[in-house]
Amino acid sequence: MGTVERSKKKVQLYNKAIFHFFLCFVMGFFTGFAPTGKSLFSRPVVASNRSAFSPQSLSLSLSPSQARTQSDSFNTSLLDETPIVAIPTKSKSKSEFEFEFESEFEFEHERLTNLEKVELIPNRLIIVVTPTSVKDRLRAVHLRRLTNTLRLVPPPLLWMVVEQKSNSARVSEILRKTGIMYRHLVFKENFTDFEAEMDHQRNLALNHIEHHRLSGIVHFAGLSNVYDLSFFDEIRAIEVFGTWPMAMLSANKKMVMIEGPVCDSSEVVGWHLSNMNNLTDTSSPVHISSFAFNSSILWDPERWGRSSSVQDTSQNTIKFVKKEVLEEETKLIGIPAKGCSKIMLWNLHIPTPNAQR
Repeated sequence: MGTVERSKKKVQLYNKAIFHFFLCFVMGFFTGFAPTGKSLFSRPVVASNRSAFSPQSLSLSLSPSQARTQSDSFNTSLLDETPIVAIPTKSKSKSEFEFEFESEFEFEHERLTNLEKVELIPNRLIIVVTPTSVKDRLRAVHLRRLTNTLRLVPPPLLWMVVEQKSNSARVSEILRKTGIMYRHLVFKENFTDFEAEMDHQRNLALNHIEHHRLSGIVHFAGLSNVYDLSFFDEIRAIEVFGTWPMAMLSANKKMVMIEGPVCDSSEVVGWHLSNMNNLTDTSSPVHISSFAFNSSILWDPERWGRSSSVQDTSQNTIKFVKKEVLEEETKLIGIPAKGCSKIMLWNLHIPTPNAQR
């Protein structure tokens, strides 16, 4: 009997152990499918931002009637202290909207009309005439230097370069790379006199301007000239004739001479004379680079007192222009306007054999 009871107890213990093992297995199996960070048997935790050392709130126990009385008195005091502002709710009528629309339309129409009345005056064209000589060994160097100056001049600008016809394309190559609007003129005549050749080239350029009716301010720029950029802004204001002083510098002489007008404000009252031979004319105080003129004087010869029968090939065009500069005192203005006291143009004479001054 004792052995049978002991065997029964062992069987019961084995059954309990198996049951507990199975129960733990099932719980672990389902726990593995639960979301991470959550437990099947965890209790919800309520987060609180109240510090452990924060002061405890003081609660007052009031009866419902006392609480209602206190709330009513509090709201009444707020209403007594707060000012009441009446907000108008009047809506605009149809006529008022139409009136505002018509006023805005009239204002916009008037503004556009005023814009149409404003005249946009473009910059005048500057026509720079530069004669060259194949006898000048530094011609290419001077052309590139003058190119660098003219590139900085605000457009419009037309550069007219004149040379004797030759087999060399050096000047053409320089002009094509300048990025400046230019016209390259050539001639076939041969000259032994340097001044006669320069005058012929200037006349050739003036004939081209007259034939094509190019409208602008004409300026004769020698290759040895050095410019202040404000010079080109000043000559754009010329109506008919304009003149200015220029500084003559020579590498052989330690001195600077001034040639050009003496002005009272913008009125020319005299001329600076020097002992140097003037390239324009031995009897003229005006250097060829110290004046500019409106090209329109070439298109109406009768208006300017020039006979229409004069042929341009006779070199009378440049002589006519120089004569008009000296004789038309009322139409000649000094540049800059405040007394012609600012030097904006320098003529740097580098002594080289047969070089242009």
